[in-house]
Amino acid sequence: MEWKPNRQVKKAIYKQLAEYIENGIADGSFPLDKPLPSERKLAKLLELNRSTVVAAYDELESNGLIERKRGSGTMISKDIWGITKKRVPSWNRYIEAGSFLPNLPVMQRIRKEMTEHDLINLASGELSEDLFPLSSLRKITSDRAYIGSLGYDHPQGSEVLRKTIANHMEKYRGLQTTPSSILITSGAQQALHLVIQCLLKPGDAVAMEDPSYHYSLPLFESAGVKPYYLTADENGIKPDDLILLYRKHRIKMIFLNPAFQNPSGVSLGQKRRREILEISSQYGIPVVEDDPYSLTSFSGKPLLPLKSMDQNGNVLYISSLSKIVASGLRIGWIIGPKPVIERLSDAKQQIDFGHSSYSQWVANDFLESPSFAVHLDNLVKQLESRRNQIIESLNTYLKGEMEFLTPNGGIHLWCKIKNEVNENRLLEESLKNGVIYAPGSTMGSNANYVRFTYAKETESNIDEGIRRFAAALKSSKE
Repeated sequence: MEWKPNRQVKKAIYKQLAEYIENGIADGSFPLDKPLPSERKLAKLLELNRSTVVAAYDELESNGLIERKRGSGTMISKDIWGITKKRVPSWNRYIEAGSFLPNLPVMQRIRKEMTEHDLINLASGELSEDLFPLSSLRKITSDRAYIGSLGYDHPQGSEVLRKTIANHMEKYRGLQTTPSSILITSGAQQALHLVIQCLLKPGDAVAMEDPSYHYSLPLFESAGVKPYYLTADENGIKPDDLILLYRKHRIKMIFLNPAFQNPSGVSLGQKRRREILEISSQYGIPVVEDDPYSLTSFSGKPLLPLKSMDQNGNVLYISSLSKIVASGLRIGWIIGPKPVIERLSDAKQQIDFGHSSYSQWVANDFLESPSFAVHLDNLVKQLESRRNQIIESLNTYLKGEMEFLTPNGGIHLWCKIKNEVNENRLLEESLKNGVIYAPGSTMGSNANYVRFTYAKETESNIDEGIRRFAAALKSSKE
């Protein structure tokens, strides 16, 4: 056997071996009527560990290419060609070859644990169902018959909803816009995806906050975009750092979450907001403002978006109803210059032919109703109460062991563990104790940070969740 593994490439050796054998089966190098070499023999021939050969055979067996029979050895499956000369594709190879990258393994693990086990959820960035305005939404769907079209809608989304969002932006966020400058999206996530795919190209450098929720999104890497990070303090990123980053890497776009940032909870100060807009104008760098939380200010006065200060059209503004109404509605929007909106809406049409007309109707009627203001007021009070509860619980169970800034809005609390911890062990111990959170590494930070979300659980569950986390932290150190 002349084949040798290539140890200079990143692909695992067992996968290289599996591909070699698969190709040999296809071209007849390994005949159907003879067994493949035993694991021990093949390992000796190729000077590999036996475990490597075992892993390669496991992969081939899972793809239906070989069969292991006691007493007969490892045989090529007789069914791979069959009467119709058809074979099962090597799906693992296709999965690995796709250009759209999967979520980080730890994020996949967290989502799997949340769906498969009954855990106290301090990880998921969404509202609990008791914070949804269910009675108001049910009233809309039961009292009024839907009279809209069920066909494809306008490429930018329902014109009625876009007018309502324009009014909403002026009333609640001090931002004047027009329906033609708005694109309805499937939440803020799709809006961000469209911006990256349509307005950037592989190799482009972008700036984002450190830590940042955007770090957990493979969207940037899938598009070949290079992110560079700006460290933030209690007033957000420093404009001078942005200038240095631009000069060094020729930044093409700036991604910011200026109000109650995810995960830190800090808000960009007014002076820095003005300076960033000046830098944007001076160097011609567009700013993408992600604004899920500005209406959740606990002071009673919502933070006005960066976009409301934008006089030159340099800011693309993204928001949604996910964090203030219900994530399942999947209603988000982008506001920007008309040519940009038209480009993004063209791309969205290629993806899904436009947004659901039914959910747009529900969202429109709720935003127009007096119930929205009542709901928003109640939501902010409930979130503030839960924020207070998680801080009280941290002071009760972990006093002196954690550092954090108290957020004045939003749904996240960013905590630093004072002593060094093993992040993986802490997560495993927490799962054993029945509580889940977001490890700091998922936000681009080091292992001594964690993000707790206080919007998904009741106050009693928050208290119990922090108690369980405290016990897990203690166990992880032993």
